[in-house]
Amino acid sequence: MIQQKHNQNLWFIGLSSIFFAVLQLFQNTLIYQSDLFLTQPWRWWTGHWVHVGWIHYSLNVLALACLPLLFPNIQQKVLILLLLVLSPLLSLCFYLFYPQIFAYAGLSGVLHGLFIFCAIVSLQQPQERKFAALLLLLILGKIAWEYRFGALQTEQLIGHPVLTQAHLLGVIFGSICSILTLVFHFNVLNNE
Repeated sequence: MIQQKHNQNLWFIGLSSIFFAVLQLFQNTLIYQSDLFLTQPWRWWTGHWVHVGWIHYSLNVLALACLPLLFPNIQQKVLILLLLVLSPLLSLCFYLFYPQIFAYAGLSGVLHGLFIFCAIVSLQQPQERKFAALLLLLILGKIAWEYRFGALQTEQLIGHPVLTQAHLLGVIFGSICSILTLVFHFNVLNNE
């Protein structure tokens, strides 16, 4: 059973990396652009799946790769569903509430949502509770830091400004999804 989970994690990580790398080749036609919001709806998703460059891609894919390793009990189909749900929610918020955001590329907002979702859901597992609580505090601390002092050193690494609003929106929507999951008792864990 452990070997099967490990193999599934490797497939998820490998296929996600390849998928996002292929999309990166078509970055210009896939990034989020507010002026194309209503006419090119695929960008609601793909704007979060492409990156401003290969360093940005590598950082986000590395963070995504950590997710099933840190939270092996979360079903991968749930992670994929969240990738599909969180992306357009963030894009819609950009369009409605942040009209000054003309263009956006990157997975970090969705990643914040995925990590917060996994941490909140994992609080229900006694063996995962301490780690999940620590990660939850770290994410919330990072969000508070970004709003008080600005983005961490990521801007220098990727060579572009970091959109901290995406991180906050990801945390908000990831939290909402996790609360709905718990309230309606959706099965998101492998061991249930």
